[in-house]
Amino acid sequence: MAKTLKGTIVSDKMNKTVVVKVDDFKKHPRYGRYYKSSKKYKAHDEKGEFHVGDKVLIKETRPLSKDKSFAVVKKI
Repeated sequence: MAKTLKGTIVSDKMNKTVVVKVDDFKKHPRYGRYYKSSKKYKAHDEKGEFHVGDKVLIKETRPLSKDKSFAVVKKI
């Protein structure tokens, strides 16, 4: 089953690639308090139709390059 994530595009300067920042709320194992953590993923954008600030859905694919294993599915 391929993983799907929601995030915001923070960079579109590369050719056919965008950087998507995915925010997540995690619960601290000891203190029980929730905190925000985020991670950046490089995602494939074949036509270059997505730009900075767009909220998008990304889906896991086969490795497309050294550090690109996601593709942009659609704009939310």
